[in-house]
Amino acid sequence: MGSRSNSLSRGQVTRYAIGSLGTGGFATLPGLVLVYYLTDSLGVTALAAGAIVTAAKVWDVLIDPVIGGISDRALAHTGSRRRTMLIGGIGLPIAFILTFAVPAGLGPVPAALWVLVAFMFAATFFSLFQVPYIALPAELTDDYRERTRLLSWRVVLLTVAILLFGAGGPELRAMFPKDPLLGYLVMAIVAAAILGFGMLTSASVAPSRPLLPVRPGASIAEHYRDGIAVLRESQPFRALLATFLLQGLATGMMLAAAQYVARWVLGDETAVTQLFVALIAPALLMAPVWKLIADRIGKERAFRLASAVFVLATLVLGAMVWMPGWWILAPVALAGAAYAGMQTLPMAMLPDVIAYDRTLRAEKEQGSGGANRSGIFGGVWTAGETTGMALGGTVLTIVLAVTGYLETTVGKTVEQPESAVVGIAVSFSILPAILMIASMITLARYHLREQDIVGTSA
Repeated sequence: MGSRSNSLSRGQVTRYAIGSLGTGGFATLPGLVLVYYLTDSLGVTALAAGAIVTAAKVWDVLIDPVIGGISDRALAHTGSRRRTMLIGGIGLPIAFILTFAVPAGLGPVPAALWVLVAFMFAATFFSLFQVPYIALPAELTDDYRERTRLLSWRVVLLTVAILLFGAGGPELRAMFPKDPLLGYLVMAIVAAAILGFGMLTSASVAPSRPLLPVRPGASIAEHYRDGIAVLRESQPFRALLATFLLQGLATGMMLAAAQYVARWVLGDETAVTQLFVALIAPALLMAPVWKLIADRIGKERAFRLASAVFVLATLVLGAMVWMPGWWILAPVALAGAAYAGMQTLPMAMLPDVIAYDRTLRAEKEQGSGGANRSGIFGGVWTAGETTGMALGGTVLTIVLAVTGYLETTVGKTVEQPESAVVGIAVSFSILPAILMIASMITLARYHLREQDIVGTSA
């Protein structure tokens, strides 16, 4: 461990990190504006909008383990995961544009169906890229700390992507105040170009490996069985995935609520830009700091610290229920500082879990190592991450429906009841705080340490 042969070049680190322009952009922009696009531009009810986003994400969850198995088989047959990543990188930009290309004058029901079908295609292409992308760190280096370096720079680009898409996307949309639908389309075209660039650039870093054993004719059922097997056999993976899922649910709810907070709590639809700047500026600064903290106290302890800081920030935000105002930018900035660690550290811990599993399997099978399961781990992880982010938006739409939120179409204005505004504020603060506290309970069950990785691999 830690040998020069395991060191990554700057080019490898840079190209891998650029992939976060694709993953971060696709996770951010639809999560921020899609529900709002459906409820406030297309006239779709809150529950129906939530059902559309959830249905597409459920589809994503269902196919992720299968794509993980396909990615492992592609590695075994061709020595690389690159082809699957390229298909995703080409298809996603096209499907993303179609998602926001609903023709003017289309009624709420056909418009909802249009978005559902296009977004499901987008989710499929995203999985074709994301699943093998997540598997790559465990194959690019065997060094425990080098993985932290690799994933730290990935999170730096991830935070850039969140800022670029989260702040820039709404600004592009706002350039067409008289025709919001055109604004959404222009936003989607520009975003799609950046998504494609990031994903196709990152695909080039996929390494070529010696051909690995593969089971011929692996079926879809076998891919699901493999996914269940990694959950059953790897306790560190179960603990880490449960933590990441709960945190994805918390941050997904806040992301989906941000546009509503800007419009109905701060009274300015464009204020979402300031919210994202407040979130991302500290995250950009803190991503390298979390690496230093992890090197000193360990990834898992640093992850707990970042999670605790995020809990503190969301609890403070709870005061916006009674005292709405621009002061919320300060706790949002604190949440941004913590968010950098919440992304860097579990992403750096996942390759450790995969490497630990691979080593234990090699020892059990007397050095043969068996078939590579990195793609299966990546597929299940992506399914869990997608579930968390999707349910975040779903929970928000349920809160909106319960509190009486009123949907509208382009050119019409409504006044939201006070109960709906309170529901929006709670969805951005108290509910995420509760979920984060639950995630810290599951994180306490993660017991893998650096000495376990080094000692097992020695």
